[in-house]
Amino acid sequence: MIGSSSPICQISRLPHFWTCFIQSYKHLETIKIQFIVYNYKVNEMLMDKKEHIAIFTTASLPWMTGTSVNPLFRAAYLAKDGQRKVTLVIPWLSKKDQEYLYPENITFNTPNEQEKYVREWIEKRTELSCTFDIRFYPGKFSRSKRSILALGDITESIPDSDADIAVLEEPEHLTWYHHGKRWKIKFRLVIGIVHTNYLEYVKREKNGRAYAFLLKYMNRWVVDIYCHKVIRLSGATQDLPRSIICNVHGVNPKFLEIGMKKREQQKLGCQVAFPKGAYFIGKMVWSKGYKELLELLNDHQKELNGLEIDLFGTGEDSVQIQEDAGKLDLNVRVNPGRDHADPTFHDYKVFLNPSTTDVVCTTTAEALAMGKIVICADHVSNEFFKQFPNCRTFKDGDSFVKVTRQALTEQPAPLTDSQMHELSWDSATTRFLNCAELNKIPEKKTKKSDSKNRFMTSSLSFHRNLEDASAFVHFVGTAFVSPVPDEEQCKELGLTTRGKKDGFTLWKGG
Repeated sequence: MIGSSSPICQISRLPHFWTCFIQSYKHLETIKIQFIVYNYKVNEMLMDKKEHIAIFTTASLPWMTGTSVNPLFRAAYLAKDGQRKVTLVIPWLSKKDQEYLYPENITFNTPNEQEKYVREWIEKRTELSCTFDIRFYPGKFSRSKRSILALGDITESIPDSDADIAVLEEPEHLTWYHHGKRWKIKFRLVIGIVHTNYLEYVKREKNGRAYAFLLKYMNRWVVDIYCHKVIRLSGATQDLPRSIICNVHGVNPKFLEIGMKKREQQKLGCQVAFPKGAYFIGKMVWSKGYKELLELLNDHQKELNGLEIDLFGTGEDSVQIQEDAGKLDLNVRVNPGRDHADPTFHDYKVFLNPSTTDVVCTTTAEALAMGKIVICADHVSNEFFKQFPNCRTFKDGDSFVKVTRQALTEQPAPLTDSQMHELSWDSATTRFLNCAELNKIPEKKTKKSDSKNRFMTSSLSFHRNLEDASAFVHFVGTAFVSPVPDEEQCKELGLTTRGKKDGFTLWKGG
C-alpha cells in the first residue's frame, strides 16, 4: 500500500495543487482589479468634490447697506457656473431690532420668510437661478455702533464636514467679539474682505483720535489671528497683515441695462439722452459726503451761480442738512431717498460725490454704469474709477468748480463693452477668484535641504505658537464681553442652547 506521504502520492496531487493555485491567482487578480476600480472611483469622487465657499456677512436685506447687498451678489455669481458649492450666512434679528432697523415696516416671523425675501430680491435683479444656500446666525443691532453684532459662535453655522473656505465680509467686525472655534482651524482657507474705513468714522467721534489708535491695533490683531488672506477694496482701508488691494465688487446688472439704453440713444444722435443736470444720492448723514458737498457749494456760490442740484437721501441728519441747504443762494432741492435705479435718476447727466469716507462708493459705480459723468475727489477710494473717461476728479475747491462747470456743458462718453464688463459682477467675481487664488491648481512643494527645512519648520512652529497664544488671549478676553442669543431668538432659529461655554447649534435654513 502506498502511503499518503509517498512521492508518488504527492506527484498525483500536483494537478489539483496547480488548479487551486491558478484559481486563487485569478481570484486575487479579480480583487486587485476591483480595488483599482474602487480606488479610481474614490479619486474621481475626490477630484469631483466641489469647493464649498461659506460667505459670512454682518448685515442682510431688507437693510439696504453695502454688507447686505454686495455679499449677496457675490454668493449669486460664485454659484452661477455650478462649479462650487456656496452658502451665504446672514444675521437673524429679534422682532424688536427688525422693527427698528428694517425700512417700510418690513419684519419677518421666521427665517424662512426672510430667506424667501432675500432670494426674490436677488433673482429679480440678476435673473439668475440662485442655487446657493442661505443660513442664519443670531445677531443683535447695536444702536451705539450702528452695526449688527454676532451672538455666540457663528462658525457653527457650517458643519465641520462642510467647512472648506470661509469668506469674512468685514473680518475685523466679525471677529472683534468672536468667542468660539478658531476660523483658521475650522476652515482650510479664510479670506477677509474689508468694506469699511472704521478708523475714519471713529476719528469723527468724541476722543476719536485715541479710539482710532486703539482700534487700529485691535483690527490688526484679530485679522492676523483669524484670516489667511485679506482683500482691501481700496487704499482707503487700514493696512492689514497679508492684505492686497483690489476692488472685488460689481454693480447691479439693472444699472448696466440703463447704461446700454442710454448708449443706444447716444448712437442714434439723441441730443437729450441726459436732459437733467446734477444730483447726489446717499444716506443723509453728514459723514456720507453731505458735509463736504455743502461746504464746497457754500464756498463757491458765486463761481457756481445758476447751478441746480438735487439731493436724495434719508437719515438721522436729514433735518439739519435740509436747513443748511436752504441757506445757500444756489438752487439745492432736498428729496427723500429712493432706489438709485428708479427712473427718476435715468436722465441726470452729472453725479456729484465729494465723499472721502467710502472705501469704494457703490453709488459712484452705479452712476458710471448708467453712463453719467461722475465728479469725485482725487482720493485713494476712487482709484478704481479713474480708468473710466466719464470719471472727473478734483483736488480742491477751484478744481471742483472747473470740472463741474465743464461737465454740465458736455455729453458723457458712451460706455464701451469692455468698460461695462469691468463694472459688472462677472468681472468682479473673476478678480475675487484671482486675488483669493481659488482658480489655481496647488503647486507641488519643492524639496528643500534638510538644514533649510529645519529652519523653516522652527520658524513656522514659533509663529504658530505665537498665534496660538494670541488666539487664546483673545478667546479668554471675549468670554467676558461676547454676547449670546436670548431664549426667544433660540426658539425662532430652532437653536439648541448649551450655554455660553459650549455654544449652540444654529438653524440651517429651509
